[in-house]
Amino acid sequence: MLDALVAEARIRWGLDASAGLQVVSPRHLSAFPIEPSRPLLVVPPSVLRAAEPPADVVAPLPGRHSRADQGALAVLARLYPADHVVGRIGVAETTTVANLTATDLAGALYLAAASPELTPASPWTLPWIADRLRRPDGCPWDREQTHVSLKKHLLEEAYEVYDAIGDSATPELAGELGDLLLQIVLHAQLAAEAGVFDMTDVQAEIGRKIVRRHPHVFGDARVETAGDVNRQWEQIKRAEREQVAGQSSATPGAGGSAVGLAGAAEVRSSLDGISRSMPALAAAQEMQERAAHLGYDWPDIVGVIDKVHEELAELAAASSPQEKREEVGDLLLVVTNLARRNGVDAEDALRAAADKFRSRFRRVERMARERNVQLRDLGLAELDELWDAAKVEERSASRERSTVDAPTANGKEAGR
Repeated sequence: MLDALVAEARIRWGLDASAGLQVVSPRHLSAFPIEPSRPLLVVPPSVLRAAEPPADVVAPLPGRHSRADQGALAVLARLYPADHVVGRIGVAETTTVANLTATDLAGALYLAAASPELTPASPWTLPWIADRLRRPDGCPWDREQTHVSLKKHLLEEAYEVYDAIGDSATPELAGELGDLLLQIVLHAQLAAEAGVFDMTDVQAEIGRKIVRRHPHVFGDARVETAGDVNRQWEQIKRAEREQVAGQSSATPGAGGSAVGLAGAAEVRSSLDGISRSMPALAAAQEMQERAAHLGYDWPDIVGVIDKVHEELAELAAASSPQEKREEVGDLLLVVTNLARRNGVDAEDALRAAADKFRSRFRRVERMARERNVQLRDLGLAELDELWDAAKVEERSASRERSTVDAPTANGKEAGR
């Protein structure tokens, strides 16, 4: 029966099965990793000599499982252009993805391969686009890019993702994550052109690493808390670093010796791998978290607070610019550790504080303009008065927003 369907698709629509053919039943469409750039046959279970499973036992494919409607028609609509032609086996008239009905799914359907640029939801479309952009007849800007020239764009996109992360997922966040993903794909494309690695290697590396570092999920290790997971994570990473160091020391250098002039310097630290390009505050907190997971930490937060006071005293006693710079750095490091011990992301906290200062200072500037005065001409008491007034105004505006957004007794939002 299946052979007959394939034969009809070959005759009517030019199917070349040797290039790959996906065959799936309607109920399994939500769980099947459909690749729109390959031809697809959707056939009733009877053709496959299988029983149609209940809908509630077919788990949607991770990565395509965010939508409430995971029916076959919805899945095809997400993956194919609305006007993509759908052949109906045994029926003369064709239809389109947009016009498909549940009745159509009762018969066999054929969808020819779609062009990658028309199927952006495919995980392999972005690598295809990157390759196309880099070809001689592609985009002049993309052809000029190198790993080095793309570095600033990678950082910019990462920061834009950071800014888009709020209290919940938003379409804006999806867009920013896509921009960041493009940077990863472009670097993989450059490496592929150099014959070093490609997107498959990128996916394989991170996949193997995550499985290896979660033996409590993919193996027989036992953990009870998130703290246990963090300690296990650092132990595994340390073992990986030691293995890499062992392999490096066993590799003869130019002089034939297995140990080069670096000697003990080849021993890797638990803090290795923290990028020096990270924001200093985030890097400092990451270093302290790694050290704490290995037991290098104060027994309680009191010790951290005492250290803050100690660093403040040392800063007050510093005399030279070099000493002040060093003491300020020490103080910032300890304050970062204080944030960590309170479960606060120091980078996020400082950004939030800066945003609050920015908002209040704008209010202060506006109030000064309204009074027809210049901030530089005001004394400390007058500046404090403006600042306090800005805080009062800000709190009042915040209460008004809360009142507007608060749900009323009948379940509707007030103010609507």
